[in-house]
Amino acid sequence: MDEELEVTVDGITYKVGELSAEAQVQVTNLQFVDTEMARLHAQLAVYQTARNAYQAALQQLVPRAPQ
Repeated sequence: MDEELEVTVDGITYKVGELSAEAQVQVTNLQFVDTEMARLHAQLAVYQTARNAYQAALQQLVPRAPQ
């Protein structure tokens, strides 16, 4: 399988290998940023899960309000 990477800009799809060197650098920059954003979203999901667990534990430890 020798599929060439493509990028879509303003609704037009381009083969990255046919773009100028400068455009290819920007594609690389976009790939890096997209990867970092995905990593940060995953990390945030882990932190949110941990926060929810800590909050649930705290709710079990504080005195209950009289009813």
